Amino acid sequence: MTRKAPVRRRPARRKNSDALIPVLLAVGVAIVIIVTVVSWLLAHVWILVLLLLAAGGAAGAWWHQRARQAQWQAVRAQNLRYALSQLDALHHRQFEHAVRDLMRRDGCRDAVQVGGAGDNGADVKATDPFGRRWVIQCKHRRNGDHGSAVGTPDLHVLNGTARQLHGADVVVLVTNGRFTANCPPLARSQKLHLVDRRLLGAWASGSRPIWEVLRELPPPRRSSSLS
Repeated sequence: MTRKAPVRRRPARRKNSDALIPVLLAVGVAIVIIVTVVSWLLAHVWILVLLLLAAGGAAGAWWHQRARQAQWQAVRAQNLRYALSQLDALHHRQFEHAVRDLMRRDGCRDAVQVGGAGDNGADVKATDPFGRRWVIQCKHRRNGDHGSAVGTPDLHVLNGTARQLHGADVVVLVTNGRFTANCPPLARSQKLHLVDRRLLGAWASGSRPIWEVLRELPPPRRSSSLS
């Protein structure tokens, strides 16, 4: 019987060395390219200076454009007005967004709409230019004054969460409708603020910020940032 010659296996070290060759070639090519580019730039410094100036100019133009957009957004916000008929026609979620936009118009740049499931009584939160934290609950009535009146249960919910959970300095319940007769005494005793249809109309269609429409607000935390 003829014996088969043993099969010679290439050592594992030889395989690893072969695999490293393409990597070393790629690294070498990359180094050559980098050295060539750097040498060329050093020999033509003026091109590098022009590239830096162009990049700086592009960044400056981008920043200027962003500043102009922010300025125009502020101008548009200052001109925001709502008639009561417009507010009546909104969906209740749109009504919350309208209140948020009015707060932004008044200078509360961080005003956000947060109403929804699990909102714990807060629909809009904002910080005014005096540093006071506002927590607002919105109650929309499609029929305005002819809809159901907002009652004390809503005030109790808001009073129980606005300061404790949301850190409010100013607590407001705003509606395009009306409040029951028991609401004003409760609001005064708990230092809550009611914005009914009359006050809402004056605020939304005018140019005065809400802190000039309401009375007996807590003192500012800081000086106004508005110029």
